[in-house]
Amino acid sequence: MFKTLAAIALAAACTVAVAQDAAKPSGLPRTKAVAGTELYFIAPADGATVEKTFTVRFGLKGMGVAPAGVVKDGTGHHHLLIDVKDLPPMDLPLPNDDTHKHYGLGQTETTVTLPPGEHTLQLVLGDAAHIPLDPPVLSKKITVHVK
Repeated sequence: MFKTLAAIALAAACTVAVAQDAAKPSGLPRTKAVAGTELYFIAPADGATVEKTFTVRFGLKGMGVAPAGVVKDGTGHHHLLIDVKDLPPMDLPLPNDDTHKHYGLGQTETTVTLPPGEHTLQLVLGDAAHIPLDPPVLSKKITVHVK
């Protein structure tokens, strides 16, 4: 009976591992970026001193904005990286957590609240499935000082 239970547990673990590997979109065709596309911050400016709660405005030239889930050539949607030292993998959906913010409704601005101190912000344009475009469309990383 112990051998049977061990075999069932091993089979279940293998099934989970295979299912997890199959769920990874790595290797799928990535959405092509339009050549010359620029992603940037309209506000705040690099080096700005801001209040604890401040508005961030996203700028995009060369492509349009469409909500997540909408597949339309020449479009993507914004993701804001806060205090991210190393970029996440560019061939997988971007994480959605406190430091990787998704704007999948097609938003072009947001309100951010951060603790006092120095923080970095960077934008990444993602496709309908939150995967960065090919080649990745990234803003310059900027620094803000929160009072």
